[in-house]
Amino acid sequence: MLIGPYVNGAAVIIGGLIGAMAGNKLPDRVKAALPMTFGLCSVGLGINLVIKVKFMPAVVLAMVIGAVIGELFYVEKGIGKAAGMTRGLVNKFLPPVQGLSHEEFTEKFVAILVLFCASGTGIFGAMHEGMTGDPSILYIKTVLDLFTAAIFATMLGYSVATVGIPLVVIQVALAMLANYIMPMTTPDMMADFSCAGGLIMVATGLRICNIKLFPVANMLPGLFLVMPFSWLWYVLVVS
Repeated sequence: MLIGPYVNGAAVIIGGLIGAMAGNKLPDRVKAALPMTFGLCSVGLGINLVIKVKFMPAVVLAMVIGAVIGELFYVEKGIGKAAGMTRGLVNKFLPPVQGLSHEEFTEKFVAILVLFCASGTGIFGAMHEGMTGDPSILYIKTVLDLFTAAIFATMLGYSVATVGIPLVVIQVALAMLANYIMPMTTPDMMADFSCAGGLIMVATGLRICNIKLFPVANMLPGLFLVMPFSWLWYVLVVS
């Protein structure tokens, strides 16, 4: 029986609700400082994942082609529309967030959606539990996500809690597919997958800090390409 995805999703929902309720009580300087700090942590974690790479050319090729696919299919634009609809729906029932334009809200919402739902830790943790029944990796992510959701909810309000729903759906799907995916993977493929996830986390961190607004969501197709490309690189070039 799967446990990790539901615990992780519940943590995001609870953290989002707590942060939204506490948002008005926090000074503006604290609200400004916390996301910058977490953005820096995201960059650091991303770098830690990137250095595990085995075949960097395969990762680069997967990320470039993935970004092209994302741009052609307007992935980020679609997620942005969903974010706007979510904000409108939540605002009908709960107090709306003040002081954020639609563009600012969308940028930050897309960033946290990627951070929660497409992180290497979450994807690998879900696959690991599906294959072994061990939810320990997702438990670690749960602790981090609880505080992260609370931090961002101080700015984005109750909409952050809704991210817990797609997070559960994605992790449950990955866990169910793990029996088919994991036996076909190698340590080198997992290392390159971690590298791709790390690159996205670095881009997410820079975006959160308003240093560079990378189209993070448009980079996501690269995550689906990196393992096959890593395997092809080993077969065609290395071996």
